[in-house]
Amino acid sequence: MNSTDLGAAILLGLAGSGHCLGMCGGIAIALRPDPEAHRWLPLAYHVGRILSYALLGAVIGGVAGAIQLAAWTIGLRFLAGALLVAMGLHVLNIWRGIDQLERLGGVLWRRIAPMTRVLMPPRRLSQGLVLGGLWGFMPCGLIYSALGWSAATGGSAANSGLLMLLFGLGTVPSMLGTTLAGQRAEKILRDRRLKVIIGVSLMAAGTWTLIHTITHFDKMLAGGSMAASMH
Repeated sequence: MNSTDLGAAILLGLAGSGHCLGMCGGIAIALRPDPEAHRWLPLAYHVGRILSYALLGAVIGGVAGAIQLAAWTIGLRFLAGALLVAMGLHVLNIWRGIDQLERLGGVLWRRIAPMTRVLMPPRRLSQGLVLGGLWGFMPCGLIYSALGWSAATGGSAANSGLLMLLFGLGTVPSMLGTTLAGQRAEKILRDRRLKVIIGVSLMAAGTWTLIHTITHFDKMLAGGSMAASMH
């Protein structure tokens, strides 16, 4: 994991602004400060949401990192690069294939959704924190793609958890901004020029990852061929 991966994680969160607003914008607006609620309630919700992303990333990254095989590691890096390119295409509205991933989480979400309704509307910080944690499990193609990318890139529970934490922080401007500023923040974050910059940046990072992985794979093959010839 390098600085490019860390930057890409934040970009992924920023890139998902439009998608996040579509999926969770209603909740974000509903959590605007209320005279009867704690003033830090919106922040508690987003902290819970980000922590749930980090937990999911750590679990999946730990499973992926437990397999110590060169071919598995290279395959994961290919997956990471491909997912970055796919998410860049998604942001640019060129290809929406990652939306199909949302169906995978539908079964789990049907069990979690009733618990979120019990907590609405939240009034205490603890309720906001738990609600945010539960909403982190919402079936979302962007989150699932980010999880797959973080597991493929991080290679361990700690690294994948960190990448998903940064991904969550990248979503804060859109979600917290919508909570506090409503439609004004939404208008800024849906700006086409911003989406183009982020989409192209994601595709560039994905392409760099793929090229780097292919180069490393070629070196491994060359090293294996030399070792075989010596025997």
